[in-house]
Amino acid sequence: MLRGNLSFLSKIPLLLMYQSSCRAYRPLLHYSTYTLTKPVTHNQHNCSSMNTRTCFCTVALAKKSSVHESSVPTTDTLSNKSKKKARRESPEGVLRHKLDMCSKHGQVVEALQFYDEARSNGIPLSQHHFNVLLYLCSSSSVVESSGDGNDANASNSGLERGFEIFQQMVSDKIVPNEATFTSLARLAVAKEDPEMAFDLVKQMKTFGIPPRLRSYGPALFGFCKTGNAHKAYEVDAHMADSGVMAEEPELAALLKISADVKIEDKVYEMLHRLRTSVRQVTDSTLTIIEDWFHSEDATKVGEVKWDVNKVRDGMVRGGGGWHGQGWLGSGKWKVARTQMNDNGVCHSCGEKLVCIDIDPRETENFASSLSNLACEREVKNDFKRFQEWLDRHGPFDAVIDGANVSLVNQRDFNFNQLKTIINKLRQISPSKRMPLVILHRSRVSGGPAQHPKNKTLLETWKASGALYVTPPGSNDDWYWLYAAVSSKCLLVTNDEMRDHLFQLLGTSFFPRWKEKHQVRLSISTNGLDLRMPPPYSIVIQESVNGSWHVPTITEDGEIEAPRQWLCSTRSRNK
Repeated sequence: MLRGNLSFLSKIPLLLMYQSSCRAYRPLLHYSTYTLTKPVTHNQHNCSSMNTRTCFCTVALAKKSSVHESSVPTTDTLSNKSKKKARRESPEGVLRHKLDMCSKHGQVVEALQFYDEARSNGIPLSQHHFNVLLYLCSSSSVVESSGDGNDANASNSGLERGFEIFQQMVSDKIVPNEATFTSLARLAVAKEDPEMAFDLVKQMKTFGIPPRLRSYGPALFGFCKTGNAHKAYEVDAHMADSGVMAEEPELAALLKISADVKIEDKVYEMLHRLRTSVRQVTDSTLTIIEDWFHSEDATKVGEVKWDVNKVRDGMVRGGGGWHGQGWLGSGKWKVARTQMNDNGVCHSCGEKLVCIDIDPRETENFASSLSNLACEREVKNDFKRFQEWLDRHGPFDAVIDGANVSLVNQRDFNFNQLKTIINKLRQISPSKRMPLVILHRSRVSGGPAQHPKNKTLLETWKASGALYVTPPGSNDDWYWLYAAVSSKCLLVTNDEMRDHLFQLLGTSFFPRWKEKHQVRLSISTNGLDLRMPPPYSIVIQESVNGSWHVPTITEDGEIEAPRQWLCSTRSRNK
Protein backbone atom coordinates (compact mmCIF):
# COMPACT_ATOMS: atom_id res chain seq x y z
CA MET A 1 0.00 0.00 0.00
CA LEU A 2 1.20 3.48 -0.80
CA ARG A 3 2.01 5.73 2.11
CA GLY A 4 2.26 9.49 2.30
CA ASN A 5 0.45 12.69 3.09
CA LEU A 6 -2.61 11.72 1.06
CA SER A 7 -5.26 9.27 2.16
CA PHE A 8 -5.33 6.09 0.14
CA LEU A 9 -9.04 5.83 0.78
CA SER A 10 -9.85 9.38 -0.31
CA LYS A 11 -13.03 9.51 -2.33
CA ILE A 12 -11.70 12.35 -4.47
CA PRO A 13 -8.28 11.69 -6.07
CA LEU A 14 -5.97 14.55 -5.25
CA LEU A 15 -3.40 15.70 -7.79
CA LEU A 16 -0.25 17.34 -6.54
CA MET A 17 0.72 19.76 -9.28
CA TYR A 18 4.34 20.81 -9.09
CA GLN A 19 5.03 24.47 -9.88
CA SER A 20 8.71 24.95 -10.73
CA SER A 21 8.74 28.71 -10.25
CA CYS A 22 7.77 28.55 -6.59
CA ARG A 23 9.19 25.07 -5.84
CA ALA A 24 5.94 23.97 -4.20
CA TYR A 25 2.99 21.64 -4.62
CA ARG A 26 -0.63 22.74 -4.63
CA PRO A 27 -3.71 20.52 -4.65
CA LEU A 28 -6.30 20.64 -7.40
CA LEU A 29 -9.75 19.09 -7.10
CA HIS A 30 -10.32 18.68 -10.82
CA TYR A 31 -8.58 16.67 -13.47
CA SER A 32 -7.41 19.42 -15.73
CA THR A 33 -4.21 20.25 -17.55
CA TYR A 34 -2.33 22.78 -15.49
CA THR A 35 -0.32 25.09 -17.71
CA LEU A 36 2.08 27.55 -16.24
CA THR A 37 3.79 30.40 -18.00
CA LYS A 38 7.19 31.45 -16.78
CA PRO A 39 9.94 33.69 -18.08
CA VAL A 40 12.87 32.11 -19.86
CA THR A 41 16.29 32.92 -18.47
CA HIS A 42 19.71 32.41 -19.96
CA ASN A 43 20.49 29.39 -17.76
CA GLN A 44 17.33 27.42 -18.44
CA HIS A 45 18.81 24.98 -20.89
CA ASN A 46 15.87 22.60 -20.85
CA CYS A 47 13.13 25.14 -21.49
CA SER A 48 14.78 27.70 -23.74
CA SER A 49 12.35 27.09 -26.57
CA MET A 50 9.21 26.71 -24.48
CA ASN A 51 7.18 29.58 -23.05
CA THR A 52 4.69 27.20 -21.54
CA ARG A 53 4.81 23.68 -20.37
CA THR A 54 2.50 21.23 -18.75
CA CYS A 55 3.56 19.97 -15.34
CA PHE A 56 2.30 16.54 -14.51
CA CYS A 57 4.31 15.72 -11.37
CA THR A 58 1.25 14.05 -9.91
CA VAL A 59 0.36 11.28 -7.57
CA ALA A 60 -3.07 9.67 -7.69
CA LEU A 61 -3.88 7.88 -4.48
CA ALA A 62 -7.38 6.48 -4.56
CA LYS A 63 -9.05 3.17 -4.08
CA LYS A 64 -9.68 1.27 -7.26
CA SER A 65 -13.28 1.50 -8.33
CA SER A 66 -15.17 -1.74 -8.48
CA VAL A 67 -16.16 -0.99 -12.05
CA HIS A 68 -12.59 -1.69 -13.08
CA GLU A 69 -12.66 -5.23 -11.77
CA SER A 70 -12.66 -7.84 -14.49
CA SER A 71 -16.07 -8.85 -15.69
CA VAL A 72 -14.93 -12.45 -16.00
CA PRO A 73 -17.22 -14.90 -14.19
CA THR A 74 -15.53 -16.20 -11.05
CA THR A 75 -18.12 -18.65 -9.71
CA ASP A 76 -16.90 -21.70 -7.88
CA THR A 77 -18.38 -23.85 -10.63
CA LEU A 78 -15.65 -22.76 -13.06
CA SER A 79 -12.35 -24.60 -13.02
CA ASN A 80 -9.10 -22.65 -12.82
CA LYS A 81 -8.42 -23.51 -16.44
CA SER A 82 -11.83 -22.19 -17.46
CA LYS A 83 -11.31 -19.02 -15.48
CA LYS A 84 -7.97 -18.36 -17.17
CA LYS A 85 -9.50 -18.96 -20.59
CA ALA A 86 -12.40 -16.64 -19.77
CA ARG A 87 -9.99 -13.93 -18.65
CA ARG A 88 -7.95 -14.27 -21.83
CA GLU A 89 -11.04 -14.06 -24.02
CA SER A 90 -12.70 -11.19 -22.15
CA PRO A 91 -12.48 -7.70 -23.74
CA GLU A 92 -9.90 -6.74 -21.12
CA GLY A 93 -7.87 -9.87 -21.80
CA VAL A 94 -7.93 -9.40 -25.57
CA LEU A 95 -6.85 -5.77 -25.14
CA ARG A 96 -4.01 -6.85 -22.85
CA HIS A 97 -2.73 -9.30 -25.44
CA LYS A 98 -2.89 -6.69 -28.21
CA LEU A 99 -1.01 -4.12 -26.14
CA ASP A 100 1.61 -6.68 -25.10
CA MET A 101 2.23 -7.49 -28.76
CA CYS A 102 2.57 -3.78 -29.52
CA SER A 103 5.06 -3.47 -26.68
CA LYS A 104 7.05 -6.43 -27.98
CA HIS A 105 7.32 -4.88 -31.46
CA GLY A 106 7.51 -1.20 -30.43
CA GLN A 107 4.24 -0.30 -32.19
CA VAL A 108 3.12 2.87 -30.41
CA VAL A 109 0.70 4.13 -33.08
CA GLU A 110 -1.15 0.80 -33.17
CA ALA A 111 -1.28 0.68 -29.35
CA LEU A 112 -2.82 4.15 -29.21
CA GLN A 113 -5.45 3.04 -31.73
CA PHE A 114 -6.33 0.05 -29.54
CA TYR A 115 -6.50 2.38 -26.54
CA ASP A 116 -8.89 4.78 -28.30
CA GLU A 117 -11.10 1.90 -29.42
CA ALA A 118 -11.22 0.52 -25.86
CA ARG A 119 -12.22 3.90 -24.47
CA SER A 120 -14.95 4.23 -27.11
CA ASN A 121 -16.29 0.76 -26.32
CA GLY A 122 -16.24 1.31 -22.57
CA ILE A 123 -13.63 -1.38 -21.85
CA PRO A 124 -12.12 -0.73 -18.40
CA LEU A 125 -8.32 -0.54 -18.30
CA SER A 126 -6.17 -2.01 -15.55
CA GLN A 127 -2.82 -0.82 -14.17
CA HIS A 128 -1.09 -3.18 -16.61
CA HIS A 129 -2.92 -1.69 -19.62
CA PHE A 130 -1.97 1.85 -18.64
CA ASN A 131 1.64 0.93 -17.86
CA VAL A 132 2.15 -0.73 -21.24
CA LEU A 133 0.74 2.34 -22.98
CA LEU A 134 2.89 4.71 -20.94
CA TYR A 135 5.96 2.58 -21.59
CA LEU A 136 5.36 2.66 -25.34
CA CYS A 137 4.72 6.42 -25.31
CA SER A 138 7.87 7.09 -23.30
CA SER A 139 9.98 4.74 -25.42
CA SER A 140 8.88 6.35 -28.66
CA SER A 141 9.46 9.83 -27.24
CA VAL A 142 13.08 9.34 -26.25
CA VAL A 143 14.22 7.65 -29.46
CA GLU A 144 15.90 10.03 -31.88
CA SER A 145 14.09 10.22 -35.17
CA SER A 146 16.00 8.58 -38.01
CA GLY A 147 14.42 10.89 -40.50
CA ASP A 148 11.63 8.47 -41.30
CA GLY A 149 8.24 10.18 -41.20
CA ASN A 150 6.63 7.29 -39.33
CA ASP A 151 9.28 7.44 -36.61
CA ALA A 152 8.74 11.18 -36.16
CA ASN A 153 4.97 10.75 -36.01
CA ALA A 154 5.26 7.96 -33.46
CA SER A 155 7.55 10.09 -31.33
CA ASN A 156 5.22 13.09 -31.43
CA SER A 157 2.17 10.94 -30.76
CA GLY A 158 3.84 9.27 -27.82
CA LEU A 159 4.89 12.51 -26.20
CA GLU A 160 1.53 14.22 -26.71
CA ARG A 161 -0.57 11.27 -25.66
CA GLY A 162 1.53 9.99 -22.77
CA PHE A 163 0.54 12.61 -20.22
CA GLU A 164 -3.05 12.49 -21.47
CA ILE A 165 -3.16 8.74 -20.82
CA PHE A 166 -1.76 9.25 -17.34
CA GLN A 167 -4.48 11.87 -16.70
CA GLN A 168 -7.03 9.21 -17.62
CA MET A 169 -5.33 6.69 -15.35
CA VAL A 170 -5.70 9.14 -12.47
CA SER A 171 -9.34 9.82 -13.38
CA ASP A 172 -10.02 6.10 -13.40
CA LYS A 173 -8.51 5.85 -9.90
CA ILE A 174 -5.87 3.34 -10.97
CA VAL A 175 -3.00 3.34 -8.48
CA PRO A 176 0.41 4.01 -10.11
CA ASN A 177 3.45 1.87 -9.37
CA GLU A 178 7.19 2.09 -10.06
CA ALA A 179 6.74 1.32 -13.75
CA THR A 180 4.22 4.16 -14.03
CA PHE A 181 6.56 6.70 -12.49
CA THR A 182 9.51 5.53 -14.56
CA SER A 183 7.58 5.96 -17.82
CA LEU A 184 6.44 9.42 -16.70
CA ALA A 185 10.04 10.34 -15.91
CA ARG A 186 11.04 9.32 -19.43
CA LEU A 187 8.24 11.44 -20.86
CA ALA A 188 9.39 14.38 -18.75
CA VAL A 189 12.92 14.11 -20.15
CA ALA A 190 11.48 13.89 -23.67
CA LYS A 191 9.92 17.29 -22.88
CA GLU A 192 13.44 18.41 -21.93
CA ASP A 193 12.49 18.63 -18.27
CA PRO A 194 14.83 16.45 -16.18
CA GLU A 195 13.79 18.44 -13.10
CA MET A 196 10.29 17.01 -13.43
CA ALA A 197 11.75 13.52 -13.87
CA PHE A 198 13.74 13.93 -10.66
CA ASP A 199 10.71 15.23 -8.74
CA LEU A 200 8.77 12.14 -9.82
CA VAL A 201 11.45 9.91 -8.32
CA LYS A 202 11.31 11.91 -5.08
CA GLN A 203 7.55 11.40 -4.96
CA MET A 204 8.04 7.65 -5.38
CA LYS A 205 10.19 7.53 -2.28
CA THR A 206 7.82 9.77 -0.33
CA PHE A 207 4.87 7.49 -1.00
CA GLY A 208 6.61 4.23 -0.27
CA ILE A 209 7.46 3.05 -3.79
CA PRO A 210 11.14 2.00 -3.82
CA PRO A 211 12.87 3.60 -6.84
CA ARG A 212 14.95 1.36 -9.07
CA LEU A 213 18.01 2.20 -11.12
CA ARG A 214 15.86 2.66 -14.21
CA SER A 215 13.72 5.16 -12.29
CA TYR A 216 16.70 7.48 -11.83
CA GLY A 217 18.05 7.11 -15.36
CA PRO A 218 15.87 9.72 -17.10
CA ALA A 219 16.73 12.47 -14.60
CA LEU A 220 20.42 11.59 -14.37
CA PHE A 221 21.01 11.31 -18.11
CA GLY A 222 18.77 14.32 -18.71
CA PHE A 223 20.85 16.56 -16.43
CA CYS A 224 24.08 15.21 -17.94
CA LYS A 225 22.79 15.94 -21.44
CA THR A 226 21.93 19.54 -20.54
CA GLY A 227 25.29 20.06 -18.82
CA ASN A 228 23.84 20.52 -15.33
CA ALA A 229 26.55 18.69 -13.39
CA HIS A 230 25.47 19.73 -9.90
CA LYS A 231 21.91 18.43 -10.42
CA ALA A 232 23.35 15.20 -11.83
CA TYR A 233 25.41 14.85 -8.63
CA GLU A 234 22.25 15.49 -6.62
CA VAL A 235 20.48 12.63 -8.40
CA ASP A 236 23.53 10.44 -7.78
CA ALA A 237 23.41 11.26 -4.05
CA HIS A 238 19.68 10.51 -3.92
CA MET A 239 20.36 7.14 -5.51
CA ALA A 240 22.93 6.34 -2.82
CA ASP A 241 20.48 7.36 -0.07
CA SER A 242 17.91 5.00 -1.61
CA GLY A 243 20.38 2.10 -1.73
CA VAL A 244 20.48 2.11 -5.54
CA MET A 245 23.93 1.46 -6.99
CA ALA A 246 25.00 3.21 -10.17
CA GLU A 247 26.28 0.93 -12.92
CA GLU A 248 28.64 1.60 -15.81
CA PRO A 249 26.26 3.72 -17.98
CA GLU A 250 25.46 6.04 -15.06
CA LEU A 251 29.08 6.31 -13.90
CA ALA A 252 30.26 6.91 -17.46
CA ALA A 253 27.75 9.75 -17.85
CA LEU A 254 28.87 11.30 -14.55
CA LEU A 255 32.50 10.91 -15.59
CA LYS A 256 31.91 12.65 -18.92
CA ILE A 257 30.03 15.61 -17.49
CA SER A 258 32.66 15.99 -14.76
CA ALA A 259 35.33 16.18 -17.46
CA ASP A 260 33.23 18.54 -19.58
CA VAL A 261 32.71 21.04 -16.74
CA LYS A 262 36.32 20.61 -15.52
CA ILE A 263 35.62 19.25 -12.02
CA GLU A 264 38.77 17.14 -11.78
CA ASP A 265 38.04 15.81 -8.28
CA LYS A 266 34.81 14.29 -9.59
CA VAL A 267 36.65 12.76 -12.55
CA TYR A 268 38.99 11.12 -10.04
CA GLU A 269 36.05 9.95 -7.92
CA MET A 270 34.22 8.40 -10.88
CA LEU A 271 37.35 6.56 -12.02
CA HIS A 272 37.60 4.98 -8.59
CA ARG A 273 33.91 4.12 -8.53
CA LEU A 274 34.33 2.43 -11.90
CA ARG A 275 37.32 0.58 -10.43
CA THR A 276 35.27 -0.61 -7.47
CA SER A 277 31.97 -1.62 -9.05
CA VAL A 278 32.70 -2.15 -12.75
CA ARG A 279 36.40 -3.17 -12.81
CA GLN A 280 36.64 -3.60 -16.63
CA VAL A 281 34.92 -1.10 -18.92
CA THR A 282 33.29 -1.12 -22.33
CA ASP A 283 34.97 0.59 -25.26
CA SER A 284 32.60 3.57 -25.09
CA THR A 285 33.56 4.25 -21.46
CA LEU A 286 37.23 3.75 -22.33
CA THR A 287 36.89 6.47 -24.97
CA ILE A 288 35.54 8.91 -22.34
CA ILE A 289 38.50 8.12 -20.07
CA GLU A 290 40.93 8.42 -22.98
CA ASP A 291 39.49 11.81 -23.96
CA TRP A 292 39.99 13.06 -20.40
CA PHE A 293 43.67 12.11 -20.30
CA HIS A 294 44.19 13.71 -23.71
CA SER A 295 42.55 16.98 -22.60
CA GLU A 296 44.34 20.17 -21.66
CA ASP A 297 42.53 20.14 -18.31
CA ALA A 298 44.12 16.80 -17.39
CA THR A 299 47.61 18.23 -17.86
CA LYS A 300 46.90 20.92 -15.25
CA VAL A 301 45.90 18.62 -12.38
CA GLY A 302 48.17 16.71 -10.05
CA GLU A 303 50.54 17.19 -7.14
CA VAL A 304 54.12 17.93 -8.17
CA LYS A 305 55.37 16.84 -4.76
CA TRP A 306 53.50 14.40 -2.60
CA ASP A 307 53.90 12.43 0.61
CA VAL A 308 55.34 9.10 -0.56
CA ASN A 309 54.61 7.40 2.76
CA LYS A 310 50.98 8.51 2.69
CA VAL A 311 50.57 7.15 -0.83
CA ARG A 312 52.18 3.82 0.07
CA ASP A 313 50.04 3.55 3.22
CA GLY A 314 46.97 4.08 1.03
CA MET A 315 48.17 1.26 -1.22
CA VAL A 316 48.55 -1.10 1.74
CA ARG A 317 45.13 -0.26 3.20
CA GLY A 318 43.47 -0.83 -0.17
CA GLY A 319 45.19 -4.15 -0.77
CA GLY A 320 47.29 -2.76 -3.65
CA GLY A 321 46.42 -1.38 -7.05
CA TRP A 322 45.22 2.03 -5.85
CA HIS A 323 45.96 4.65 -3.22
CA GLY A 324 43.08 7.14 -3.48
CA GLN A 325 45.24 10.17 -2.62
CA GLY A 326 44.34 12.20 -5.72
CA TRP A 327 46.08 13.04 -8.97
CA LEU A 328 49.87 12.70 -8.84
CA GLY A 329 52.50 14.12 -11.18
CA SER A 330 52.47 17.03 -13.60
CA GLY A 331 52.44 17.80 -17.28
CA LYS A 332 51.06 16.06 -20.31
CA TRP A 333 49.87 12.47 -20.15
CA LYS A 334 51.21 9.81 -22.48
CA VAL A 335 48.12 7.84 -23.49
CA ALA A 336 48.22 4.52 -25.36
CA ARG A 337 45.99 1.54 -26.00
CA THR A 338 48.06 -1.52 -25.29
CA GLN A 339 48.15 -5.03 -23.78
CA MET A 340 49.76 -6.83 -20.83
CA ASN A 341 52.06 -9.82 -21.03
CA ASP A 342 51.39 -13.02 -19.11
CA ASN A 343 52.97 -11.57 -15.98
CA GLY A 344 50.99 -8.33 -16.09
CA VAL A 345 53.74 -6.09 -17.48
CA CYS A 346 52.44 -3.22 -19.64
CA HIS A 347 53.76 -3.30 -23.21
CA SER A 348 53.61 0.49 -23.35
CA CYS A 349 55.19 1.77 -20.12
CA GLY A 350 56.79 -1.38 -18.70
CA GLU A 351 55.01 -1.09 -15.36
CA LYS A 352 53.96 -4.34 -13.68
CA LEU A 353 50.39 -4.55 -12.46
CA VAL A 354 49.71 -5.97 -9.02
CA CYS A 355 47.48 -8.73 -7.69
CA ILE A 356 45.13 -6.92 -5.33
CA ASP A 357 44.61 -8.56 -1.95
CA ILE A 358 41.18 -9.43 -0.63
CA ASP A 359 40.36 -8.44 2.92
CA PRO A 360 39.91 -11.69 4.95
CA ARG A 361 36.87 -10.15 6.63
CA GLU A 362 35.24 -9.74 3.22
CA THR A 363 35.78 -13.45 2.53
CA GLU A 364 34.26 -14.41 5.87
CA ASN A 365 31.25 -12.16 5.31
CA PHE A 366 30.80 -13.55 1.81
CA ALA A 367 30.95 -17.14 3.09
CA SER A 368 28.30 -16.29 5.69
CA SER A 369 26.01 -14.71 3.08
CA LEU A 370 26.53 -17.68 0.80
CA SER A 371 25.61 -20.06 3.61
CA ASN A 372 22.41 -18.14 4.39
CA LEU A 373 21.34 -18.15 0.74
CA ALA A 374 22.10 -21.84 0.35
CA CYS A 375 20.08 -22.70 3.47
CA GLU A 376 17.13 -20.75 2.06
CA ARG A 377 17.18 -22.57 -1.28
CA GLU A 378 18.40 -26.01 -0.27
CA VAL A 379 17.01 -28.37 2.34
CA LYS A 380 18.47 -26.65 5.38
CA ASN A 381 19.43 -29.83 7.22
CA ASP A 382 21.20 -31.17 4.11
CA PHE A 383 23.38 -28.08 3.78
CA LYS A 384 24.05 -27.90 7.53
CA ARG A 385 25.17 -31.53 7.38
CA PHE A 386 27.59 -30.60 4.58
CA GLN A 387 29.00 -27.70 6.62
CA GLU A 388 29.60 -30.01 9.56
CA TRP A 389 31.32 -32.51 7.26
CA LEU A 390 33.49 -29.72 5.88
CA ASP A 391 34.50 -28.64 9.38
CA ARG A 392 35.70 -32.19 10.08
CA HIS A 393 37.52 -32.84 6.79
CA GLY A 394 38.60 -29.38 5.61
CA PRO A 395 40.05 -27.00 4.77
CA PHE A 396 41.22 -28.05 1.30
CA ASP A 397 43.79 -26.61 -1.10
CA ALA A 398 41.34 -26.95 -4.02
CA VAL A 399 37.71 -27.82 -4.70
CA ILE A 400 36.54 -29.42 -7.97
CA ASP A 401 33.15 -29.00 -9.63
CA GLY A 402 33.13 -32.71 -10.50
CA ALA A 403 30.36 -32.71 -13.09
CA ASN A 404 31.77 -29.73 -14.99
CA VAL A 405 35.32 -31.09 -15.10
CA SER A 406 34.21 -34.57 -16.17
CA LEU A 407 32.26 -33.20 -19.13
CA VAL A 408 34.78 -30.73 -20.55
CA ASN A 409 35.18 -31.66 -24.23
CA GLN A 410 33.30 -34.90 -23.56
CA ARG A 411 29.91 -36.22 -24.63
CA ASP A 412 29.63 -38.60 -21.69
CA PHE A 413 30.67 -38.33 -18.06
CA ASN A 414 34.41 -39.15 -17.96
CA PHE A 415 35.75 -40.29 -14.59
CA ASN A 416 39.24 -40.82 -15.99
CA GLN A 417 39.38 -37.13 -16.96
CA LEU A 418 38.34 -36.18 -13.44
CA LYS A 419 41.06 -38.45 -12.05
CA THR A 420 43.70 -36.71 -14.22
CA ILE A 421 42.76 -33.28 -12.90
CA ILE A 422 42.77 -34.55 -9.31
CA ASN A 423 46.32 -35.86 -9.75
CA LYS A 424 47.53 -32.59 -11.33
CA LEU A 425 46.10 -30.55 -8.48
CA ARG A 426 47.63 -32.88 -5.91
CA GLN A 427 51.08 -32.42 -7.48
CA ILE A 428 50.94 -28.62 -7.17
CA SER A 429 49.29 -28.63 -3.75
CA PRO A 430 51.57 -27.31 -0.95
CA SER A 431 50.33 -30.11 1.31
CA LYS A 432 50.17 -32.74 -1.49
CA ARG A 433 46.64 -33.40 -0.32
CA MET A 434 43.84 -34.53 -2.62
CA PRO A 435 41.38 -31.80 -3.62
CA LEU A 436 37.73 -32.02 -2.63
CA VAL A 437 35.45 -33.35 -5.36
CA ILE A 438 31.76 -32.40 -5.26
CA LEU A 439 29.39 -34.68 -7.17
CA HIS A 440 25.61 -34.98 -7.21
CA ARG A 441 24.06 -38.27 -6.06
CA SER A 442 22.89 -39.02 -9.61
CA ARG A 443 26.52 -38.99 -10.84
CA VAL A 444 27.67 -41.71 -8.43
CA SER A 445 24.67 -44.04 -8.55
CA GLY A 446 24.19 -44.83 -12.22
CA GLY A 447 25.61 -44.77 -15.72
CA PRO A 448 29.43 -44.63 -15.95
CA ALA A 449 29.64 -44.76 -12.14
CA GLN A 450 28.65 -48.46 -12.29
CA HIS A 451 31.82 -49.40 -14.17
CA PRO A 452 34.14 -51.37 -11.83
CA LYS A 453 37.10 -49.01 -12.36
CA ASN A 454 34.97 -45.97 -11.67
CA LYS A 455 33.48 -47.61 -8.59
CA THR A 456 36.99 -48.15 -7.29
CA LEU A 457 37.89 -44.50 -7.92
CA LEU A 458 34.81 -43.28 -6.05
CA GLU A 459 35.50 -45.57 -3.10
CA THR A 460 39.14 -44.38 -2.95
CA TRP A 461 38.17 -40.71 -3.02
CA LYS A 462 35.50 -41.23 -0.39
CA ALA A 463 37.84 -43.15 1.90
CA SER A 464 40.37 -40.31 1.60
CA GLY A 465 37.77 -37.75 2.69
CA ALA A 466 38.05 -36.10 -0.73
CA LEU A 467 34.56 -36.75 -2.09
CA TYR A 468 31.25 -35.28 -1.03
CA VAL A 469 28.04 -36.47 -2.67
CA THR A 470 25.20 -33.96 -2.62
CA PRO A 471 21.70 -35.33 -1.88
CA PRO A 472 18.88 -35.85 -4.41
CA GLY A 473 17.08 -32.63 -5.32
CA SER A 474 20.04 -30.45 -4.37
CA ASN A 475 21.92 -27.95 -6.52
CA ASP A 476 25.59 -28.91 -6.19
CA ASP A 477 26.66 -25.39 -7.26
CA TRP A 478 25.96 -24.13 -3.74
CA TYR A 479 28.13 -26.88 -2.27
CA TRP A 480 31.30 -26.50 -4.34
CA LEU A 481 31.18 -22.70 -4.21
CA TYR A 482 30.73 -22.60 -0.44
CA ALA A 483 33.47 -25.20 0.06
CA ALA A 484 35.98 -23.15 -1.99
CA VAL A 485 35.08 -19.83 -0.34
CA SER A 486 35.13 -21.16 3.21
CA SER A 487 38.42 -23.04 2.60
CA LYS A 488 39.92 -19.90 0.94
CA CYS A 489 41.24 -22.19 -1.79
CA LEU A 490 41.23 -22.74 -5.55
CA LEU A 491 38.01 -23.67 -7.36
CA VAL A 492 38.32 -25.78 -10.52
CA THR A 493 35.46 -25.27 -12.95
CA ASN A 494 34.80 -23.88 -16.40
CA ASP A 495 31.41 -22.64 -15.22
CA GLU A 496 31.48 -18.85 -15.66
CA MET A 497 28.94 -18.55 -12.84
CA ARG A 498 26.70 -16.00 -14.53
CA ASP A 499 23.24 -17.55 -14.17
CA HIS A 500 20.44 -16.60 -11.79
CA LEU A 501 21.85 -18.53 -8.86
CA PHE A 502 25.07 -16.51 -8.86
CA GLN A 503 23.25 -13.24 -9.53
CA LEU A 504 21.54 -13.77 -6.19
CA LEU A 505 24.89 -13.10 -4.53
CA GLY A 506 24.54 -9.46 -5.62
CA THR A 507 27.95 -8.27 -4.48
CA SER A 508 31.02 -6.74 -6.06
CA PHE A 509 33.12 -9.15 -4.00
CA PHE A 510 32.20 -12.21 -6.08
CA PRO A 511 33.98 -11.23 -9.35
CA ARG A 512 37.07 -10.27 -7.34
CA TRP A 513 37.02 -13.62 -5.57
CA LYS A 514 36.56 -15.53 -8.87
CA GLU A 515 39.47 -13.73 -10.46
CA LYS A 516 41.86 -14.85 -7.72
CA HIS A 517 40.52 -18.35 -7.08
CA GLN A 518 38.97 -19.88 -10.20
CA VAL A 519 41.08 -22.41 -12.12
CA ARG A 520 39.83 -23.10 -15.64
CA LEU A 521 40.61 -26.00 -17.97
CA SER A 522 41.89 -25.65 -21.52
CA ILE A 523 42.35 -28.29 -24.19
CA SER A 524 45.79 -28.94 -25.68
CA THR A 525 47.59 -31.76 -27.46
CA ASN A 526 48.43 -33.15 -24.03
CA GLY A 527 44.79 -33.25 -22.98
CA LEU A 528 43.44 -30.86 -20.35
CA ASP A 529 45.67 -28.16 -18.89
CA LEU A 530 45.09 -26.15 -15.74
CA ARG A 531 44.75 -22.43 -16.37
CA MET A 532 45.67 -20.86 -13.07
CA PRO A 533 44.33 -17.45 -11.96
CA PRO A 534 46.27 -14.54 -13.50
CA PRO A 535 49.20 -13.21 -11.42
CA TYR A 536 47.70 -9.71 -11.57
CA SER A 537 44.21 -8.24 -11.07
CA ILE A 538 42.30 -7.36 -14.22
CA VAL A 539 40.85 -4.16 -12.85
CA ILE A 540 41.44 -0.42 -13.15
CA GLN A 541 44.73 0.23 -11.37
CA GLU A 542 46.32 3.42 -10.04
CA SER A 543 50.06 3.21 -9.33
CA VAL A 544 52.22 4.82 -6.66
CA ASN A 545 53.62 7.25 -9.23
CA GLY A 546 50.20 8.37 -10.46
CA SER A 547 49.84 6.37 -13.68
CA TRP A 548 46.61 4.60 -14.63
CA HIS A 549 45.81 1.33 -16.42
CA VAL A 550 42.23 0.64 -17.49
CA PRO A 551 41.16 -2.77 -18.86
CA THR A 552 38.32 -3.37 -21.33
CA ILE A 553 35.76 -6.15 -21.26
CA THR A 554 36.53 -9.08 -23.54
CA GLU A 555 33.80 -10.25 -25.89
CA ASP A 556 33.39 -13.69 -24.33
CA GLY A 557 34.24 -12.71 -20.76
CA GLU A 558 37.29 -14.97 -20.61
CA ILE A 559 39.91 -13.88 -18.06
CA GLU A 560 42.88 -14.93 -20.21
CA ALA A 561 41.50 -13.72 -23.54
CA PRO A 562 43.55 -10.90 -25.12
CA ARG A 563 42.15 -7.58 -24.03
CA GLN A 564 42.92 -3.96 -24.67
CA TRP A 565 44.19 -1.72 -21.88
CA LEU A 566 44.44 2.05 -21.70
CA CYS A 567 47.82 3.12 -20.32
CA SER A 568 48.08 6.75 -19.07
CA THR A 569 51.38 7.89 -17.62
CA ARG A 570 53.01 11.23 -16.93
CA SER A 571 56.04 12.33 -18.88
CA ARG A 572 57.35 13.80 -15.60
CA ASN A 573 56.84 11.94 -12.34
CA LYS A 574 58.34 12.34 -8.90
